[in-house]
Amino acid sequence: MCKCLGPAWPVIGTIILEMSNAFIQDFNEGDDDEQEGASIPVVVKNYITHAGYAVLHAELISLMDDERPKIVELVHWAASNGDRSENGDYLYGKKRLREIDRRIRFLTQRLEIAQRVDASVHYGCDQVFFGATVTYQLPTGLEKTITILGIDEADSTKGQVSWVSPIAKAFIKSVVGDVVRISTPAGWQEVEIVAVGYPTPVVSAV
Repeated sequence: MCKCLGPAWPVIGTIILEMSNAFIQDFNEGDDDEQEGASIPVVVKNYITHAGYAVLHAELISLMDDERPKIVELVHWAASNGDRSENGDYLYGKKRLREIDRRIRFLTQRLEIAQRVDASVHYGCDQVFFGATVTYQLPTGLEKTITILGIDEADSTKGQVSWVSPIAKAFIKSVVGDVVRISTPAGWQEVEIVAVGYPTPVVSAV
C-alpha cells in the first residue's frame, strides 16, 4: 500500500464571493409577484473539487453578467407595452428573472462556504478519499465504477456520487482488496474494492 498524503478531507481553501444584496433582489415593477426563496442544502461541509468549483463559478458569472441584464432589459421593454396582466413577454420575463435570482442566491451561498479539495494530492494512493474514482466488484463478478465528488457537482448519469451518499461513506478510507458491505437495489451486498484512482497532478510551468 502506498503512503497517502494528507487527511481524508484535505481543505485547500474557502473563497468568499461578495455580492450586493440589491443586485440579487428580484426586479420589482410594483406588482405583487410572490418573492420565493432558494432552498440551501444543509451539511457540515461543502467539499468540492477545483473543477466543480470552476463550473459553478462560471455559471454564476454568466447569470450575473449576461443572462440577468438581458432579462431585465426585456422586462423594461415589455412593461412599456401596455397591460402587464396580458403581456406574455412581461410575465415570462418576471418569471425567468425570479428563477435567475434564486439561482444566483443559491450559487453565491454555496460558493461562499465551498471548501475546495485537490484530489490529485492522493495520486498513486490505493485508499479511498474525496475525489477518488473507485472500481468495485459485485458478488456476481460485475464491476462498477463511481467517482466521489461534492454535493453540488456530482452527476449520477456520469457515475458520480456525492461524498455524503451511503456508498461513498461506506467506501471512504477503504483500500484496494477490502471487502465492503453496501446497500444495493438487490439488498445488502459485500463488494470488493479492485481499483482506486485520482486525477494526475498538474505541474506548473516554470
